[in-house]
Amino acid sequence: MRYRTRVTAPAAALIGTAAALTTAPSAHATPTRTGTSAPRTSGGPGPETLGDTVYPALGNDGYRVAAYHLDFSYDATTRLVDATATLKIRTTQALTRFSLDGLGLDIHSVRVGGRTATFEQVDEKLRITPARTLPAKCAVTVCVEYSADPRRALPHTGWVDTLDGFAVACQADSAHTVFPCNDHPSDKADFTFRLTVPVGLRGVASGLLVRTESLSGGRTAYTYRSREPMATELVQITVGDYVVKDRQGPHGLPLRDVVPAARAEALEPALALTPKLVEWVEARLGAYPFETYGLLPCNSDAAEPFGFTGLETQTLTIYRPKYLLQEEKKIGSHMMHELVHSYFGNSVSPATWADLWLNEGHADFYGLLYRYERGWPDSLGMTTLEARMKNTYAQGDQWRHDWGPVAAPNAANLFEGQRYLGGVLVLYALRNLVGEEPFSALERAFLARYRNSSASTEDYIAVASEVTGQDLSGFLRDWLYGTKTPRMPGHPDWTVTPVNPALTAPRRRKGADHHESSATL
Repeated sequence: MRYRTRVTAPAAALIGTAAALTTAPSAHATPTRTGTSAPRTSGGPGPETLGDTVYPALGNDGYRVAAYHLDFSYDATTRLVDATATLKIRTTQALTRFSLDGLGLDIHSVRVGGRTATFEQVDEKLRITPARTLPAKCAVTVCVEYSADPRRALPHTGWVDTLDGFAVACQADSAHTVFPCNDHPSDKADFTFRLTVPVGLRGVASGLLVRTESLSGGRTAYTYRSREPMATELVQITVGDYVVKDRQGPHGLPLRDVVPAARAEALEPALALTPKLVEWVEARLGAYPFETYGLLPCNSDAAEPFGFTGLETQTLTIYRPKYLLQEEKKIGSHMMHELVHSYFGNSVSPATWADLWLNEGHADFYGLLYRYERGWPDSLGMTTLEARMKNTYAQGDQWRHDWGPVAAPNAANLFEGQRYLGGVLVLYALRNLVGEEPFSALERAFLARYRNSSASTEDYIAVASEVTGQDLSGFLRDWLYGTKTPRMPGHPDWTVTPVNPALTAPRRRKGADHHESSATL
């Protein structure tokens, strides 16, 4: 296929264009909606979908959530959580009824605007009927009292049962097993958390600690606040026998790790790597976008405590503890992968789950760059990004046949290699076409424009075209949505192996199937 001849804009022009794109939208700007009907002017039930093509039942329309306050009380004897979720919402249409996502939660009561509301739990929805119709564009508080068992067997869960408490790992569709919510990354909100725990345990959550209360019976309540809005799937709440280790990152950035007390010394070599990781990524993507960063090696000896190595819960990445006991060259690229998610995935969240390649492709791209800069061979023995991309390119048509195009996943193949290395291949092709300096400029411009919001694949294409001064829509759509692998710019000799219908691209190995980066492989 033909594309426009590469035109490299002067550096000054690129900087000027990128600067013009740095006006960020409101943290609670209306996200892109797909497949939903026009808002009603008269009252009616709110739609129980946001039209996501991967998870069509996820999320609810008719309102936006401005803030969550989660108040958890943990009983170490029963291992149960008593909780109150208080949501501040703003309606986008008049509502006689609206829904939250919820599964496996024992709901005790619901109040809307201080008045008792009726409710019913149907499938994975909590349907709420307020005492009176909510008018359009009204702000109202919704309070749900409930209890939960982190060990409860569910079709899917965000709870991680640990030796002395719990943690959460909610990506992609399981935050609503932990708290009732509008469980979609397009509806980001502010969060505060109050965690009450018995003596000997510590409660920690995303954000910064803002208050500690000593209560009767030796119990302690810890309150955390996230300075920046957060998608529900990125929430971290954990209770256990932890020590919090503080250190300083670049430019005075406070770093905090939440570490099982019995393993604090053994984990220190891995935790000490974070400052230089932050320094490396800031040189490429700009200032770290949140108030703090750190790792949570949750206290579990299970071989597969949550089915993956690490997950980018906002400001506090959760890890398998045993993974972090390895030498640096075994873990450094994955630690970079998860840190890059602070930019791609957390600060800028996907508008829909079909846009996951923006998260995982970018995280793997920079994770691999970090690996190869240090001369650490990957699992195939390769030590350069070019060699790895040539290998991936050869498999391009087979992957598209087996897992679909890079930006067109379904629920069954969402976390397969196309969203990871397939996404890296797209970014590699784009950088080859436009040049390294324009590529860096468009990356920073995209992050600046959509900081604290969510963005789609089309948003990325638009920013890339605007910053580079060339129409990249045809080029990128062919790479992202085509059923055949396009020619690689700069490498006319690269070839794609023909599809063999009798073969299936190898599935991600156990332990690397869900959320694990290809940068580690």
